Amino acid sequence: MIKNIFLIGFLYSVLAFGQDTVPNISDIPNLPNLPSIPIVPMLPATPIEKVEDVVLENGEVKEEVWELVKTNTIMLKSSVEVVVPLEIMTDINVTALVIDDQKLEIPFEITMNKEPDKKDYYSLNYSETAIDIDKDGKIDTYISSPKYINKKVVDDNILIIDGKNITVEGTHRKKIYINIEMKNRR
Repeated sequence: MIKNIFLIGFLYSVLAFGQDTVPNISDIPNLPNLPSIPIVPMLPATPIEKVEDVVLENGEVKEEVWELVKTNTIMLKSSVEVVVPLEIMTDINVTALVIDDQKLEIPFEITMNKEPDKKDYYSLNYSETAIDIDKDGKIDTYISSPKYINKKVVDDNILIIDGKNITVEGTHRKKIYINIEMKNRR
């Protein structure tokens, strides 16, 4: 019932005031990738708009106003380039059992979120590559990776554990952090 009254009121206003009051949407040009009916901001109701009261040096208050001289409607097109940084997506957890002077070479993979956009530009940077896992003063664990990251899954990484340099028995844990480093531009 209310919808019908509104529709009748709208039709009455169109008939009473003529076609000039209803904007002709087909006159507005369509740009690619924009909605078919663009949203046009409202113009000020009066050509003069009060902005603020300004206090002069002598204490007098003066109204600062802007006067609308000319109006135009413009349509702009904008585009945004989104760049996703290269990130390491996997956590690596290596568990190994070393017996006596045994030397282990354990391969491991590191997965990136995407393939690098530049070849021979990004590399892996470890917080440590030569590690004393049992803290006896002798380096016993090494991490080796290729010089550059050129694919999404870096599978040429090796963890080398040299059992002859491990003198303290028991379970040893070490946390190593990996960052992605960019090539110097020299």
